[in-house]
Amino acid sequence: MPPATVEVSDTVVHRLVRDQRPDLGDRPLARVANGWDNATFRLGDDLAVRLPRRPKAVSLILHEQHYLPDIARRSPVAVPVPVHAGRPTSHFPWPWSIVRWVPGAAAAEVAPAHRGPAAEGLALFLRSLHVPAETGVPVNPFRGVPLMDRAATVAERLGDRERYPQAAALRAVWAQTCAAKPWNGPAMMLHGDLHPGNILLADDGGLAGVIDFGDVGAGDPAVDLAVGWLMFDGGARHRFMGAYGPAVERDTWIRARGWALVLSTAMLSNSDDNPRMFTVGEFGIRQILEG
Repeated sequence: MPPATVEVSDTVVHRLVRDQRPDLGDRPLARVANGWDNATFRLGDDLAVRLPRRPKAVSLILHEQHYLPDIARRSPVAVPVPVHAGRPTSHFPWPWSIVRWVPGAAAAEVAPAHRGPAAEGLALFLRSLHVPAETGVPVNPFRGVPLMDRAATVAERLGDRERYPQAAALRAVWAQTCAAKPWNGPAMMLHGDLHPGNILLADDGGLAGVIDFGDVGAGDPAVDLAVGWLMFDGGARHRFMGAYGPAVERDTWIRARGWALVLSTAMLSNSDDNPRMFTVGEFGIRQILEG
């Protein structure tokens, strides 16, 4: 995990909330996540505070504030819609947010065999999200771009023979996915970082919500559809694919498998200090090799 430029303490968050939202200042506060880009604190029962922990994440917070309200209006499940756009202060230098708390169990903490009930719900969420992007929606240079833009990075990762003993088979998959027809439709709205750590499940295993929209942007929807390999085994994945839409071009699903390889290798190569994400990457690699 990249080191934090600013370590966000409970004291700092309490002060920010008390100064800018005094009506919420007496609520209990508890840190719930310290990710690559943002720290997240639960604020009472129904809210959360999200704060960047390094300069690169500042634009991600601003993107969430700008685009999540419209996404929330379309979404069939809960998303962390902002309720307050926090201002920088002398004791915290960047914008920050108070958002709706989305209850549920992270799918990364649930055995893959028990994630299947979420397949149709996740497909319906993505159908609601994937609409043509308006002018000005950011394009992430690492997500939703042509697959060949990621070729050098994938080749470098697969060069680690100890970490990827199945590298030859994965290179064959990569070649097949890069040969698929590129996306030629309008740039679509994307989540950009859709994996089991950002998907929340209800008690019955169905989809409860989707979180962490910092990488929201515009591009090829195949990058989000890669979640089929990161989240589900073969049977549930085919239900997910069918529910998303039978009219989707075969090449889009081929590219999605390629994006699953990009994301799975990112997790395996960069998550030695994050066992949960490392396990997600291992599962994704197995599913990619199964087809």
